[in-house]
Amino acid sequence: MNVAIVIAAGSGKRMGQDIPKQFINVYDKPVLIYTLECFEKHPRIDAIEVVCLAGWTDVLKAYAKQFNINKLKWITEGGETVQESIRNGVFNLEKELKNDDIAIIHDGVRPLIDEEVLSDAIVKCEQYGNGVSSMPYNEQIFVKEDDISTSEYIPRETLMRVVTPQAYKFGKLNAAYKKAFKENIGIAGSSYTNTMMVELGEKLYFSAGSDRNIKLTNKDNLEMFKAYLNMSKDTWLK
Repeated sequence: MNVAIVIAAGSGKRMGQDIPKQFINVYDKPVLIYTLECFEKHPRIDAIEVVCLAGWTDVLKAYAKQFNINKLKWITEGGETVQESIRNGVFNLEKELKNDDIAIIHDGVRPLIDEEVLSDAIVKCEQYGNGVSSMPYNEQIFVKEDDISTSEYIPRETLMRVVTPQAYKFGKLNAAYKKAFKENIGIAGSSYTNTMMVELGEKLYFSAGSDRNIKLTNKDNLEMFKAYLNMSKDTWLK
């Protein structure tokens, strides 16, 4: 069984709007619904769980019904941090999933998931126990000495950007979150499932990524998302 755990529990303050960014309407459809439609349409996704911002559960249910998100089986309330929210989603599935089932963690404000990207995360997880969507880093990275200068860089050939979707065997994922929160490992600050797993000693395996898979954090990202929705591909490009 392959289950998507979609994290939609943030308040979206950096977007500067009156409602959480995952519920902002773009062309009469909420951002979160665009995300859920990617999982709804994918043939290898059996069910969806959304970890939702407190107070927005009924809104989510109404939108899911309106837009025919029929794979949505569970809605769980989020926590104070992203790691608490993911933990809540994982723990909610303890009695629903077997150890070898696959849980795919994804940010609710990444609404442009290519089918191939999601498929490859699942395939890599079947092969290696996990699969994290990744891309080469194409910019130069420098280490700050202070606020205005640097004399050290990191060769970009040694770097990969890891985003979501991320697929994990459920048994190992569940055990990892229990250990992490019990021992306070990999749950502080900007930690996410991937960084937590590494801190717990796990090796991660790269799966396919896409530059289209943008995270909607600010208004510029939102305009880029709208541009992608209106973009048509040139048939002559190889």
